[in-house]
Amino acid sequence: MVKLVLSNEKMVTLQRGNKTITRSQLDYETNKVMYDFRGFKPVQDVVKETKVEQPKKKKVVRKKKNVRMDLEKDKKELEVAVQKDME
Repeated sequence: MVKLVLSNEKMVTLQRGNKTITRSQLDYETNKVMYDFRGFKPVQDVVKETKVEQPKKKKVVRKKKNVRMDLEKDKKELEVAVQKDME
């Protein structure tokens, strides 16, 4: 024998991202924790979030100084400094 249950159960629509499912109110109330854990929220409670773009920070670019390196001069200055330290 097959029992048919005809009732006007209240249905709840749940949504997670693009996926939408419909369950009975009784099923939703008993398993509410699991639906929340899996990310499903009732459609009427879903509020569309608006993203606010933050202005982009400008990059600080340092200009390179045009400095000529005179290796012989630097070498001589280093030798003089070493001699002074030894004295």
